[in-house]
Amino acid sequence: MSNGIQAIRGMNDILPDEAPLWEFFEDSVRDWLRSYGYRVIRMPILEKTDLFVRSIGEVTDIVEKEMYTFVDQLSNESLTLRPEGTASCVRAVLEHNLLYQGPQRLYYTGPMFRHERPQKGRYRQFYQIGVEALGYSGPDVDAEHIVMNARLWKRLGLDGLRLEISTLGSADARARYRARLIRYLESHHDRLDGDAKRRLHANPLRILDSKNPAMRDIIDGAPRLTDDLDGESLRHFEALQAMLRRADVPFEINPRLVRGLDYYNRTVFEWTTGRLGAQGTVCAGGRYDGLVEQLGGKAAPACGFAMGVERLLALMKECKVEAPALVSDVYLVHQGDAAGSFAGEVAEAMRDHGISVVLHCGGGSFKSQMKKADASGARFAVIIGDDEAAAQELSVKPLREAAEQVRVGLTDAIEIFRKK
Repeated sequence: MSNGIQAIRGMNDILPDEAPLWEFFEDSVRDWLRSYGYRVIRMPILEKTDLFVRSIGEVTDIVEKEMYTFVDQLSNESLTLRPEGTASCVRAVLEHNLLYQGPQRLYYTGPMFRHERPQKGRYRQFYQIGVEALGYSGPDVDAEHIVMNARLWKRLGLDGLRLEISTLGSADARARYRARLIRYLESHHDRLDGDAKRRLHANPLRILDSKNPAMRDIIDGAPRLTDDLDGESLRHFEALQAMLRRADVPFEINPRLVRGLDYYNRTVFEWTTGRLGAQGTVCAGGRYDGLVEQLGGKAAPACGFAMGVERLLALMKECKVEAPALVSDVYLVHQGDAAGSFAGEVAEAMRDHGISVVLHCGGGSFKSQMKKADASGARFAVIIGDDEAAAQELSVKPLREAAEQVRVGLTDAIEIFRKK
C-alpha cells in the first residue's frame, strides 16, 4: 500500500477490474428506464442546505448527523453535498417550470454523500439511481414503480428480494396518528432511549424505525397508523394492492414501515434481501404529494424511488451475475517506422467502421507484443511489419479460435471482423 495520500475513508475508488459490472448494471438500467418512458435529469452535487432541511426534515438522522455542510466563503451561504436526490430533482423541476409542460417521468444517477461510520454497504460517498414521477396522483404510477423494480430484478438475474409496502395516509390522518402515538410513547417514557426522547414531540414516527433492540417491544406494542387511515388513502392503498396482485408481484404489508424522510405520504415501499447482512434494503420509495408545494411550487402529486448501486452490485455478485467481458475486437501489433505510421492509419480506419482497436504502444519485439495481444482478450491480432506496410496489407491472426493467419487488405480485414 502506498504511504502517500489515500482516499477518504468511506469514499471508494472504482477500479478497472470492477468497472465492467458497473457498466453492465448502468447500461441495463438506462435501457430499462427508457422502456418505461423516463427521461434523464442531471442536478448539481451541491445545493443550499435549506433545501434538505425543509424537505427531509430537521429532526432526522440525515439532517442532524449525516450531511456534509459548510459555509461558502464567497456567498456566505450554507451549502450541502446532496445526501439524496428527490429534493434536488423537485427543486430543478420547479426552478425550470417543467410541470407547466405536463407530468414528468424523470430519472437521475450519481453520487450522494452522508457523513456516517463506513461499513459494508454503507459509505460516505455512495451511488444511487433515482426515479421520480411528478404530476401523477393515482395508484397506477405507484404500482408502475414497483412493477418496474420487479422487472429489473428479473432482468439482472436477482432472486430472493422481498417487497414490503405500507401507507402513511394523508396529512390529517398522520396528525391524528401522531397524537395517539405520542400519548402511547409518553406512557413508556422511562423506557425510551435518548434518540426516542429527543424525537418524541418533534418526529415521533421516526421512533418506529429505531434499530435499538431494547426498544423493540415498545415499538411492537405501539398503535398502528393504518388504524387512522382516511377513506381516500385506504382506497388508494387497496387499489395499489389489487394492481400488484394482477401483475403477479408478491408483497407483504408492514404497518411499521415509515421511511426515514419526512416528505413521504400514502404509499411507501422497500425491497430487501437477507443476503447482505444489516444493509438489506436495496431499493425504497413512495409517494410525496406535499413536497412540491412545500418547496414553493403549486401543489402537485409525486412519487418515486431510489436504488443503492453498491448494494445492488453486491447482490449481483451474491447471485453469481457476471458482466459481459469488455474486450476489444483487435489488438494491433507493429514494428518498424513505416509499419508504425501505417498502423495508426489502419487503427483509425477500423474505428470508423465501429471496430474497437487497441494500438500497441511502447515498442518491443513481435513476440512480446503478441503476448500482450493474447492477454488483452482481443478476438484478433493484426500484425503490421514493414513488408505489410509497403504492400498496404494486414496480417490477421484469430486469437480465440483455431484458424489460419491470413494476409489481406484493409477492406477484407474489416469484413472478417464484422462476420465474427
